[in-house]
Amino acid sequence: MRASSCATGAGRSDARCPHSHRLRPSRAHRRVPRPSSEVRLRKHGRKIRHGTAAVAAVALGALAIPSAAMAYPEGRGPGSAVPVSAPHAAAPVSMAVAHVVVLVNRARDRAGCSPVTLNTKLSKAARRHSADMARHRNMSHWGSDGSGPGRRIARAGFDWSAYGENVAYGYSTSAAVMAAWMSSPGHRHNILTCEFREIGVGLAQPGSYWTQDFGTARRPAPRGAL
Repeated sequence: MRASSCATGAGRSDARCPHSHRLRPSRAHRRVPRPSSEVRLRKHGRKIRHGTAAVAAVALGALAIPSAAMAYPEGRGPGSAVPVSAPHAAAPVSMAVAHVVVLVNRARDRAGCSPVTLNTKLSKAARRHSADMARHRNMSHWGSDGSGPGRRIARAGFDWSAYGENVAYGYSTSAAVMAAWMSSPGHRHNILTCEFREIGVGLAQPGSYWTQDFGTARRPAPRGAL
């Protein structure tokens, strides 16, 4: 089994990312829990690159694949932070999603970061990606239509200045998937990035495909700015 995590996304790592591997998680028949992460920042009009190590805990042991995060200039705008209410029939999923947010904010509080707020648009992006992964039985930051996280988040209506994404499958509870993400430096980095202000969480069956989409909305341009 393989797991990957890179700034340009699992399966399509950029040649400019020296610590990445050109791996695409295979569509495995045997389901073992795996996480993967990606982060992008747009900041100060310049590209910023730094490396992290992502460790994916699996049933047969631990795999480590190097990863990197890259920053890009120019944000894509704000989204609205409002509580999300799910239909009664989706209560188990909505409860799991809510518990993930609780656990994320508990970890952020310990790290001295402000809590993230559940955002309807990030939630839409996360739910759609989890459903897409479950439909195709393929854990990846890249959708079946070739879209990356930034494109999916923007398509859901969230104009971002920064985003991060964690994905995983095979973890049956919110506590289990959060424990896996928090045990990985790359995924923990996304969860504990104080710059992020909002979050969306998706969970789809079969296979328990999870998506965390973190985001910071772009600030409106100052009045009088060209």
